[in-house]
Amino acid sequence: MNLLIIRRAFWLGARDYTSIFTWKTWLTNWFVRVVAQVSFFALLGRLIGGPGQTEFLLVGNAVAVAAMLGMYAVNMVSWERSAGTLPLIASGPTRPAIVLASRGSYLILDGTLSASGGLLVTAALFGIPLSWSRLVVVFLLIAVVAASSYCFGLVAGSLLLGFRSIETIVTNVGVVSLMTLCGVNVPMSSYPEPLRWVSSLLPLTHGLGAVRLAMAGELGDAIVPAVQELLVGAGWLALFLLTVTSLVRRGRRTGTLDFAS
Repeated sequence: MNLLIIRRAFWLGARDYTSIFTWKTWLTNWFVRVVAQVSFFALLGRLIGGPGQTEFLLVGNAVAVAAMLGMYAVNMVSWERSAGTLPLIASGPTRPAIVLASRGSYLILDGTLSASGGLLVTAALFGIPLSWSRLVVVFLLIAVVAASSYCFGLVAGSLLLGFRSIETIVTNVGVVSLMTLCGVNVPMSSYPEPLRWVSSLLPLTHGLGAVRLAMAGELGDAIVPAVQELLVGAGWLALFLLTVTSLVRRGRRTGTLDFAS
């Protein structure tokens, strides 16, 4: 039953997405934006440093696109309450958290494709050498980043179920925070120890480190941060399940599930 609902919720969300983008508009609008965004930071790297700095900023900001799309889960979760569908989901036979998590899970696929494509195109534009034998591993690591960031976005969205008016602000703040704290533009070694500890609990940090190692050919060393990224994502997913379950139980008790802000 749960697998059927997960599959149908995923396709429902994907169908909603195709009402916004066709493959042509995705390529000519969204993907152009991704390439422009990554290229901007790569150009900054070329301006302030050499090829090493350019590659560092290019890879960091390309992988950060996957985290950015994962953070859009904030909108997907809080939208259900504002649309008035949360009471229907809560009255169904499946746990509401499963439905809420599955409906926007297409963002993981979108984030993986956007970040991987952006990395390929901008690396070609800036002459960054890519080993085709390592690209499969790099793409898999980007998918892990997209998934863990999506779980993080789910938690933020669940905490904003009654505050839809600020979800855009929270999403943008979350994206900027991940880009600031997770080693996208500044090496983690430059951060003070307390900040590094906070960063270790966030998605993107370990996954981006694994991508950098994989691109450098250190595939064995990339295993540990890849596993850490998976564990971080699993932790945020568990917190989301607990949070939504608690909120729905309280909503049933107080009769506030149909509230839309």
